[in-house]
Amino acid sequence: MTEPILIAKAKQELFLLPKMANRHGLIAGATGTGKTVTLARLAEGFSRIGIPVFMADVKGDLAGIAMPGGDSDKVTARIKELKLDGYEPAACPAVFWDLYGEQGHPVRATVSDMGPLLLARILGLNDTQEGVLNAIFKIADDNGWLLLDLKDLRAMVQHVGDNAKQFTTDYGNISAASVGTIQRALLALESQGADKFFGEPALNLDDLMQTEGGQGVVNVLAADKLMGSPKLYATFLLWMLAELFENLPEIGDREKPKLVFFFDEAHLLFDDAPEALLDKIEQVVRLIRSKGVGVYFVSQNPLDIPDKVLGQLGNRVQHALRAFTPRDQKAVKAAAETFRANPKLKVEKAITELEVGEALVSLLDEKGSPLPVERALIVPPACRLGPVTDAERRKIIDASALKGHYEKAVDRESAYEILKSRAAKTVEKEEAEAETAPTARRGRPRENVAEAMMKSAARAIGSQIGRQIIRGVLGSLLGGRR
Repeated sequence: MTEPILIAKAKQELFLLPKMANRHGLIAGATGTGKTVTLARLAEGFSRIGIPVFMADVKGDLAGIAMPGGDSDKVTARIKELKLDGYEPAACPAVFWDLYGEQGHPVRATVSDMGPLLLARILGLNDTQEGVLNAIFKIADDNGWLLLDLKDLRAMVQHVGDNAKQFTTDYGNISAASVGTIQRALLALESQGADKFFGEPALNLDDLMQTEGGQGVVNVLAADKLMGSPKLYATFLLWMLAELFENLPEIGDREKPKLVFFFDEAHLLFDDAPEALLDKIEQVVRLIRSKGVGVYFVSQNPLDIPDKVLGQLGNRVQHALRAFTPRDQKAVKAAAETFRANPKLKVEKAITELEVGEALVSLLDEKGSPLPVERALIVPPACRLGPVTDAERRKIIDASALKGHYEKAVDRESAYEILKSRAAKTVEKEEAEAETAPTARRGRPRENVAEAMMKSAARAIGSQIGRQIIRGVLGSLLGGRR
């Protein structure tokens, strides 16, 4: 049996059972109350028992998991207070990732892998515009044109916009306004650096589920810069979850998960998400545990998580909440009601009184039932609590087994190259026709000035009469309004 993970200490020690780790979890609390320490403790605990971890480093202070700790006075004091015998500073094996390729191995996905639903959310499209984007993807698929990077998608949008009439019968109406909106949104996305994310080689999910010396590798995504594009951040992590769900086989409950996935700043996943996307998220969270993946949401407020998802998070660590506003008070009450009651503890009152590093903890027992909530102190991790230096980061990246595999982008023939080649052939054909056209007209009599003026006048009169007729028809249709 795999050793349980010590999370916190009250009058007794509180353990998370590895067999229940795929029942998901929640770490919540106001800023500065100790969520990062709890996250690091959990991630380190999973790694120690051979479970790989993926987590986003939003503030830059989780990368320290790759270095031994023990150099903090606060940590030393907490260890002494909790009487943690045998505490030894230790690092976890780690791999650094970065969508921009600056603070870790580059992470890429193809446009086709991301799909129109998630892309529509990144681009901020409405239902009509999303429908046009779906049609663009379908046209590319039907023609066998690969959509790998952003220039492929831009070329495809331009092609469909230029030839909208020929696609209307098979794919529905494609308005110029929707095409224009998609083009502008793609340019804005590219200006945020997303062109570095879309492409090949795409991330191999197996590379996230590695072990080293019997310990699970902790995959740390540098997300401090990425947080400047919150929709891209949230959608990328959701894409990863969806890919894991789609590609991993069913394994049911096992002794421990194959991977634990931490989603920091979880509210970004649900902000302004359409109903279809919320349904997708709920489905993934509900079913992915049978694929051996545990998902842990980290957020300031438990109200950030929709009820359908919140109800599936069995392991809870609730740090302090502040009850300054009506919404805060509602959050405190909601958080208190989600715990299994402890007659010795007034949960709603305790949530507002918790000190830094203290939390209300409720974990699942061996039967999957939540234990009564306990007020406890979080056990500090053995790794460093804080960032790594640039030199330390570079040393870890250079020593990685993945070094060199993802660094060089691959640009094979896809929609952009195919459409560019077609356009070049069209231009060549038109130039050839233009060169032969004067020869064909040599035998025709040339118009004199009077004839040209007569034809121009006739066209003008025709156009004027035509406009008058159209105005008359429209006037009758609109009840005589002008």
